[in-house]
This record gives sequence, structure tokens and C-alpha cells, in this order.
Amino acid sequence: MSDFLHRYFLNNHSKRCHKWLHYFDIYERHFDRFRGKSPTVLEIGVHGGGSLEMWKAYFGPGSRILGIDINEKCKQHESEGIEVFIGSQDDPDLIESVFQQHPKIDVVIDDGSHEIPHQIASFQLLYSRLDPSGLYLVEDVYHSYHERRGGGIGRDGTFIDMVKHKIDELNAAHTRGDLPISDFTRSTDSICCYDSVVVFERRPQGLRQAVATRAM
Repeated sequence: MSDFLHRYFLNNHSKRCHKWLHYFDIYERHFDRFRGKSPTVLEIGVHGGGSLEMWKAYFGPGSRILGIDINEKCKQHESEGIEVFIGSQDDPDLIESVFQQHPKIDVVIDDGSHEIPHQIASFQLLYSRLDPSGLYLVEDVYHSYHERRGGGIGRDGTFIDMVKHKIDELNAAHTRGDLPISDFTRSTDSICCYDSVVVFERRPQGLRQAVATRAM
């Protein structure tokens, strides 16, 4: 695992880029498998445009970096290999237009409004349409614990509450039929929960085999 992103961020003298420092180990751990493979990466939330440039430098030549933001001024951050869509992250028509132009998206990074309904809506609109080996990362999920954002410990309807249900759904095959095996179950390999970040890794679930071995 490299420290490219961490070094890039700390030495950034270009456009504004705002991230929690402990996120960078998470990025490097999960994004490394896409480096140098010309992925299409969608970041929700453009703001100063610095992270779009960072992703372009990290993922390398041939990568396509897409951004979504409600601020029309963010269009100024477009450049070769970087494209910005203007609109709300929970707008089905906007998401449809993104996929019409870029049918294969490998990575989604949700650093958008951080509003709980938006995080949930974006996940519902995007996750199932990602590449079968794609990845979906949501930042700043600590807002699920803030009352001013509609959150709270154990509160129903938060993004973290949705994640807890998705963990059950991931393991639906072991519930003896109490929980149906869904498209999410069949298409998801792992859910990784960190401080303020959740990562969903897609990969078709295979046949489960319990094997016992012993030394001869």
C-alpha cells in the first residue's frame, strides 16, 4: 500500500482540497486495485476542485474522473479527463444522464451534502449500477449521530441504520429464509466500517463451501 494520496494532499499547492487525514489510509487500502487500470471514478461533491485533480493524479493515465455538485461554478474545474455534472446527488434524472454518458463506473465517493436522505438516495440510485467489481465509499457518516442532521445513536432512518440492515442483507443466505437473498446480497463481497467512512465492495457472491482438512 502506497502513501501517494497522503503525500499529494499534504504537498497540495493547487486547488482547495478538504479531507480528514485519517481517511487517506482507507483510500489507499481500497483504491489501490484500481490504480493504473483506467477506472471511471465519480465523486459527489466538487467544491474547490482539488480532490478531482488528486484522484486524476492517483488513478493515472486513462482514468476518467466525474464530479457532481449543485454549484454551477464547479464547471470551472473541468479539464482533460475531468468532467463535472451540475445538479443534486439525489436527482434520478441527473444520475441517469451520468450513466448514459458513462455506462461503466468503477468507483463512487460520496462527499456531497452529507445530508442523511441524500446519502441514502444516492446509494439507492448508484450502487446497483456500478461495475460488478466496483466500490462505493461514503464519507462523513458521523452525521448519522448528530441530532441537528436528523441523526442519533440507534435512530431509525439514518445512513448508519441503513448500513446495519445491509450487513444483515449481506448475510441473508444464513438466515434460514427469514431474510430474502436480494440483488444486494448476490452482488456484494464486503462492507467495511471505519470511523466516519463506510466502504461497500462489489463482487458476485460465490458458492459457499465448508471444508474440513487434517494433517496426514
